[in-house]
Amino acid sequence: MRSKSVVTAASIFLLFSLVTHPGCRREKVPETYRPTNAHEDYLHFLRLARLADTALGRDWIAASRKSLREPVVASPPFEEVFYADPKEAFAVAYRFQAKKGQRIELDVVFSGQKPPRLFIDLFRAPDSDGREWLQVASADKETNRLVFEPRREGEYIVRLQPELLRGGQFKITIRVAASLGFPVKGQDTRSIGGGFDALRDGGRRLHRGVDIFARRHTEVLAPAKAQVRFVGENDLGGNTIWLYDTERSMYYYFAHLQTQSVKAGTEVEAGRVIGTVGNSGNAKRTPPHLHFGIYAEVEGAVDPYYFIARTYMVPLQVVADLESLGRWVRSKAPKVSLKVSAEARSRDVLALDSQSAMLVLAASGGTYRVLLPDGTSGYVQADSVEPAERALENPEAADLLTVREAPADDAAAKESVGKGEAFSVLGEYKGFWLVKTNQGRTGWIQIPIVSMSGRHPDTH
Repeated sequence: MRSKSVVTAASIFLLFSLVTHPGCRREKVPETYRPTNAHEDYLHFLRLARLADTALGRDWIAASRKSLREPVVASPPFEEVFYADPKEAFAVAYRFQAKKGQRIELDVVFSGQKPPRLFIDLFRAPDSDGREWLQVASADKETNRLVFEPRREGEYIVRLQPELLRGGQFKITIRVAASLGFPVKGQDTRSIGGGFDALRDGGRRLHRGVDIFARRHTEVLAPAKAQVRFVGENDLGGNTIWLYDTERSMYYYFAHLQTQSVKAGTEVEAGRVIGTVGNSGNAKRTPPHLHFGIYAEVEGAVDPYYFIARTYMVPLQVVADLESLGRWVRSKAPKVSLKVSAEARSRDVLALDSQSAMLVLAASGGTYRVLLPDGTSGYVQADSVEPAERALENPEAADLLTVREAPADDAAAKESVGKGEAFSVLGEYKGFWLVKTNQGRTGWIQIPIVSMSGRHPDTH
């Protein structure tokens, strides 16, 4: 009994101590910080170094977020060369579609001697509940290469961002390919006949795979490294084989085989011959073909088509002049089309007037990705623009003029052009001239009703 009363008294004392000394309750050992990716780890470093609250740090964070809100539209296979100005916070993101069963392959190559640290992260589109983009993979920091197999169809974004005060010229290549090898030697997507979930036996069952037609005795190949789980026969599939892919947690089913050349309990490499095409089982009245099915451990039967469908993997070669990257250009003809993407069939955003000034951000195929002075971006044909270097005219200011950062009345003033002082007109946009002053600086001057030389300016 005495020991029990002692314990009770000790408990009361402990409770009294916690109440009268609340600071004791809040004292906890901080948890170890564990970043989910290198980009997040770098942001954590900026905060520890008290750089995140500087103008440069805030711009870097803002660029990162803006790139995800305003990604570039890409259609793989896609290749683009872009320039990141080391003096400015930079980030770019590319948005594209990928199917379940495909493999996303992404490579980034730097042109120069000292490659900067580059953060490359892949995100999946949010669900219908409106959550933020979900980060699903990151590129290898040594090779700047990313390979990822989506577990579901959807939109994906890849974001690229160099560390602070580093930049240069980069080339990004995005490919979307089949994640598995084609299971019938010498055949391709054109040999696929019966599709997934097609009705069979008068609608009494669904076709849980695809049929690949080929000559009898054509070799059937393992589409990936896998374990042979079953080799046998049944009335429906005839001679069948089941493989199990431990990496993907999926079963591969092969039916209507003529012959089987593997044994259960063994392991096969991708491309290994496991049998030949036939029409055994309930396929005796059909031409020889392989029934190929895929069964995921959680989902069950899934459509094999995009797992094996060959896609065009070679992107358009960049032929646009890379000397214009990061520089001002102007349209050479009236009504130059600004398009959503680099594809020729892409829809138009707007038509640009002649001599409209724009900044070249990147080159893809024979197009430039450009930024208009009002923040609008898109693609124009490279041969529809010219460098904004040769002066269109060299007027003299009749009065004191303000040179601004952007073509807007409320834009910040950079400098002034004095009365009688000459300057060069390089382009124009929405009532403003892009000019170069005698000091060699570029900026924007509102176009007067009458030009500085007394001539009406070319309104195009």
